[in-house]
Amino acid sequence: MRQLRKIAMIFAVGGALAALGAAGGWWWAKHQAAPVAMAMTQAPATAAAMQDEGKVLYWYDPMYPQQHFDKPGKSPFMDMQLVARQTDASGGAAGVKIDPAITHNLGVRLATVTRIPLTTQIEVSGMVGFNERDVAVVQTRSAGFVERVWPLAPNDVVKQGQPLVELLVPEWAAAQHELLAIRASDDAALLTAARERLHLLGMPQHMIDAVEESGVVQARYTITSPISGVVQTLEVRNGMSLAMGQTLARINGLGTVWLEVAVPQDQADAVRIGSVAQVHLEGFDAQTINGRVSAILPMLNDATRSLRLRVELPNRAGRVHPGMSAQVSLKSETRATALAVPTEAIIRTGKRTLLMLADEPGRFIPVEVTAGREIGDMTVIMSGLNEGQQVVTSGQFLIDSEAKLSGIAVRNEMGGGQ
Repeated sequence: MRQLRKIAMIFAVGGALAALGAAGGWWWAKHQAAPVAMAMTQAPATAAAMQDEGKVLYWYDPMYPQQHFDKPGKSPFMDMQLVARQTDASGGAAGVKIDPAITHNLGVRLATVTRIPLTTQIEVSGMVGFNERDVAVVQTRSAGFVERVWPLAPNDVVKQGQPLVELLVPEWAAAQHELLAIRASDDAALLTAARERLHLLGMPQHMIDAVEESGVVQARYTITSPISGVVQTLEVRNGMSLAMGQTLARINGLGTVWLEVAVPQDQADAVRIGSVAQVHLEGFDAQTINGRVSAILPMLNDATRSLRLRVELPNRAGRVHPGMSAQVSLKSETRATALAVPTEAIIRTGKRTLLMLADEPGRFIPVEVTAGREIGDMTVIMSGLNEGQQVVTSGQFLIDSEAKLSGIAVRNEMGGGQ
């Protein structure tokens, strides 16, 4: 009897469990069918909304947005359907759309594409040297003997007219006696010939005139410095005998000095002869000296890949000394202009240069451009943009990442620019 009761209880529990399972299956089927039905009813509406939004440009896999397809279907990369990329309702190219309030919170800043003059400023350093064109070589035009040498040495500074050497020229004595004798005979032709002979022997004209006026023979001659400057060499000593044409001294003027600077090869094309150079010398505080590029030397330095320029500086007060170092700002002025954007706006991927173009409020489009050289904090844009357009200068990398994830194609319009 007890055994029959146990069997009846087992059957009752089994029946209850079967009924509970059937009720659970009915509930699950009912709740799963509702979303499917809802999706089925909403699918046509979504397709219609997409059709109203704009024309389909291409299809892409969100996991591989750089790959575009010309028709819908399943992605060859992932087990998912391709997503359509469309134009907006106005028919414009697709771009990243961000609410204006959100762009403000993200700190997105814009700058206008403007036209700037192609003025190039290069900062280089250089060393001051002598002006090799302002040189006087002192020579004797007649053979003679050194009677006296003034107390001078190389690197001494001399003034124009400073006595250097006193010479005794024996040849002058006989020629002067001949001049005085002919002058007494009053023969004009012979007098002219005698004067010419003294001139060819190297006697200065003022000494010839003095001999004629005084009638006194002058065999000694003091050679003076023809210019003011620095004695670089002094090749004469007391008691020396000199041959005709022998060099006595070499004097370098200081009225102007040369500043040689090295400009990197990639910037040398911006410098021209006559370009303005602002020079700041150490020890001159904030004072600058203005000079101009007087020569561009033809040889390129192989070690530094730089081109040497020569800047000529005025030195009227004599404060600029050869050997000084200087900081030089070279400026090339031109009337040509070009489109430019702030350098911070540029995105360089290694393969191309991009800018995020603000096409309309809240919509941004990646645009490929051709960038030129930098002028200050601006970069010249040679193609890809037009004057007056606006580009993103802050937050452009976030927008570029969103554009890549959304599969937005980069606009390539190289017709714009200069």
